Amino acid sequence: MLNLRLNRRKLTVILFLVVGVICGSFAGAFIALTHDLPQIRALEDFKPDAVTRIYSVDKVLLAELFIEKREPVSLETIPRHLTAALVATEDRKFYKHSGVDLRGIARAIIKDIKAGEFVEGASTITQQLAKTLFLTPRKTVVRKIKEAILAFQLERRYTKDEILELYLNQVYFGSGAYGVESAAKIFFSKSVKDLNLSECALVAGMPKSPSRYSPLVNPDLAIKRRNTVLRQMRDTGIISETIYQQAVKETLYTDSRKSSPSKAPYFVEYVKSSLEDELGSTRLYKGGLSVYTTLDFQLQRAAVKAVADGLAALTDRMQQAQIKEAAPQAALISIDLFTGGILAMVGGKDFSASRFNRVTQALRQPGSAFKPFVYAYAIEQGFAQNKKILDAPVVYKGAPDGADWKPQNFSLEYKGEMTLRHALAISQNIPAVRLLQILGPQPVAQFAHQLGIKSHLASNLSLALGTSEVTLKDLTAAYAVFPNKGERIEPYGILEVIDRQGRVIWRTKPQKRLVISRSTAAIVTNMLEGVVKEGTGRRAQVLGRAVAGKTGTTNEYKDALFVGFSARIIAGVWAGQDRGGSLGDRETGARAALPIWIDFMNAALQNEPHLYFDIPDDVNPIRMDPLSGLPQTDDSKPSVVALFKKGTEPLPLQ
Repeated sequence: MLNLRLNRRKLTVILFLVVGVICGSFAGAFIALTHDLPQIRALEDFKPDAVTRIYSVDKVLLAELFIEKREPVSLETIPRHLTAALVATEDRKFYKHSGVDLRGIARAIIKDIKAGEFVEGASTITQQLAKTLFLTPRKTVVRKIKEAILAFQLERRYTKDEILELYLNQVYFGSGAYGVESAAKIFFSKSVKDLNLSECALVAGMPKSPSRYSPLVNPDLAIKRRNTVLRQMRDTGIISETIYQQAVKETLYTDSRKSSPSKAPYFVEYVKSSLEDELGSTRLYKGGLSVYTTLDFQLQRAAVKAVADGLAALTDRMQQAQIKEAAPQAALISIDLFTGGILAMVGGKDFSASRFNRVTQALRQPGSAFKPFVYAYAIEQGFAQNKKILDAPVVYKGAPDGADWKPQNFSLEYKGEMTLRHALAISQNIPAVRLLQILGPQPVAQFAHQLGIKSHLASNLSLALGTSEVTLKDLTAAYAVFPNKGERIEPYGILEVIDRQGRVIWRTKPQKRLVISRSTAAIVTNMLEGVVKEGTGRRAQVLGRAVAGKTGTTNEYKDALFVGFSARIIAGVWAGQDRGGSLGDRETGARAALPIWIDFMNAALQNEPHLYFDIPDDVNPIRMDPLSGLPQTDDSKPSVVALFKKGTEPLPLQ
């Protein structure tokens, strides 16, 4: 008896040890499985990623930014047929189980064992949501256990409707669509609330295999899957036999158009860069922001067409001239002078071929388009536009390379003494260089920086001929000071940014700053009108408007520019080759760039009132002979209306 009792005690101890080991093993396994599971309560603050949209000032959608294209909607917005179809197809016991369907799991395990692989998942909608939110899609036993644990936690914390709403806004439906709203828009070009029964069935059937059942990828399979869902809806009593028969016969009309590239792509990239700097990429691409910009889409279309037409004509001329490198490029920027808002931006011929923005990123020599800054500084220093300056050959010794510098006029002709106005109008080089020598390169460079040029400007006499590189954006913005009454305003592209709660999180406040006197600005504008009326910009007279501007051409015809303005709009145009090759003989700013500017401004001014440039009270308009600089009273002789600061008006010959 004693031995029997001892054996029983030993057996009991062993049994307790075995049970302890087993329980410990289960506890250890449970801890191992759950120690790294996410906290379900984090969903209280969960906000699904949403699409950020960028709009033009005239409310045209320019682009959508997203990592996963998702547009969250409430469960009340989603048609009842869609939620019913989803439950009937994915999880018929959704409203009965506690997160896991044990019978379904047992059935799936048997099928998986028979097949020797994972062939059926048996995941409930809650489990699928847990996997989507917290786990990887890789099929393993460990993941399935974690999925079940998370599903139980979700069911304890949230109602069935809350789980269903989260699921419908999170799950992937194929073709880049995350959530039912994006799916409805991508597949049918409508909101989810407007889907009919047949469309609801198609969407509900897609989570099973999104890439396979996408109607944009495989319409036939999508219809078969839709019909399967409709049949399940009929079998579960959600729809009648009659409605079922009608729905399966419906033709599938999807929006099969490929997603088009963003409108105004160079401008969109420019805006995105600013937004990323200010808001960060996570908020930009996931925050569901509404970005309202300054771009006028109608003017943008006009700019794109003007650049395309101008490049086509230029390319033809280059090919006829048998120029080896004939892939010329062009760029255009237009700015609202009243606000500083960018109205149009074309950074090159083809964004898909080259994302390099030749408006904001390309540093090119402006050539004679830099001359207005030299003349403007002279006016600011008290010079009058009728002051005479010598146009004759000149040699400057002591150049950096040891050789003498002999600047030449484009025409290789010299006209003797000439007025500043006439020298600028016909773009003579020697007078500009002589004037810079009088004023000093360093002060003029500082003056140009003051007006808005940000790049380095070399303090030498060749600065007058535009040998220092600038961006088209800076050059155009600096010109804007002249029609803007001497005020500098930094160009900008974003009006405001609104978050998904409707709160304004960024609003641009234009900052104007007086950088030259109003009288100087008016006189320089008047001289640039002379370029159009009397000089290299004569083609612009076809507009029949008060416009002003300046051509620019660099050595060997590598760069062609025209920057010009009306009283409200300014635009800058550049044409050239990215590698710096020649555009061809005589391809000047007047020939290669000005026609693009004219085409754009013709469209931009079409519905604008006729406005005239500012004439302040301390400036007098005088009829003047542009060649002699003397007052002109004889109506039979050529004359122009030139502006002078009071006290500097030209006196008639005695």
